[in-house]
Amino acid sequence: MTATPVSLSMPTVPRRRRTPEHVAAAAPVAGAKKVLLAAPRGYCAGVDRAVIAVEKALEHYGAPIYVRKQIVHNRHVVETLEERGAIFVDETDEVPEGALVVFSAHGVSPAVVRSAEDRGLRTIDATCPLVTKVHREAVRFAKDDYEILLIGHEGHEEVEGTYGEAPENTQIVNSPQEADTIRVKDPDKLIWLSQTTLSVDETMETVRRLRERFPNLQDPPSDDICYATSNRQAAIKKIAPQADLVIVVGSANSSNSVRLMEVALEYGAKASHRVDFANEVDESWFEGVSTIGLTSGASVPEVLVQDVLRLAAEYGYGTVEEVVTADEDILFSLPKELRATLKEAGDSSRGLGGRGQRPQS
Repeated sequence: MTATPVSLSMPTVPRRRRTPEHVAAAAPVAGAKKVLLAAPRGYCAGVDRAVIAVEKALEHYGAPIYVRKQIVHNRHVVETLEERGAIFVDETDEVPEGALVVFSAHGVSPAVVRSAEDRGLRTIDATCPLVTKVHREAVRFAKDDYEILLIGHEGHEEVEGTYGEAPENTQIVNSPQEADTIRVKDPDKLIWLSQTTLSVDETMETVRRLRERFPNLQDPPSDDICYATSNRQAAIKKIAPQADLVIVVGSANSSNSVRLMEVALEYGAKASHRVDFANEVDESWFEGVSTIGLTSGASVPEVLVQDVLRLAAEYGYGTVEEVVTADEDILFSLPKELRATLKEAGDSSRGLGGRGQRPQS
């Protein structure tokens, strides 16, 4: 069967912008202009690891390399890898028998693994280790006959993968409102797990409402919302009250990027917008704005943030203050299937994925 690439909308066509003078005349700004730049921002260790996995697979096995779903939810990353020979597909039955397929950072269900095995596909599992942790929790608690309330967005690839580990024991809770109506089999044998990229505040509100109805609801052994999601939300919470405008760099299908935009508004930003690329920034957003907050989702390369900074500087926001709320130094080993190939080839150039490990270009 011929592979059908995952469809991506075309980047916004560059348009003629109004000049900084025109923007300033429309709504003058009193005082100095500046950008508050969130740190940490951008790539997390799981994303870095997954992207390196595809890059290394292309280097050592040659194109084409098939990838089930987008390796990470970012248009720039996906399009760049496509140019190098990666083919993104929706399902494993679109991959030629015997070919190599990479599972995305969001994880897959056991049914997807079996489908790949049935087709004789070679696989590289680039699932983020923090997502794998949640999968293992689901398996463990289902084996002990717990009912699992999985807090997350139905239809999201990560949620589909986790749900698929124990579908007969799992219910998905999409929102705090759903927590008020969900029915369970045994309120005394109940545990909640969550998608790793959710709003921390909204997840805790969902848990609070669930616990009001089911006092014996158990917590997961450790936080399911990943460190990168929590850290990026903490940074934008600190910036938002000071910002007339927050710009989040990230794709529309990136859950953690969308949450950053929402958190900015919840914590006091006067306006918040999400863009994939600097050319999507509307210069009218700068009218009357003295302070811009800038951050990016966990699947966004730093080069895209720098493009926005350069654009902002053209409109008078040349002063950049980095707001640091955490220091990230987490590293993950590359997928075991790939490590064996790299070792055999004597390639020791990149064995880990994590913050600060990739060139910022």
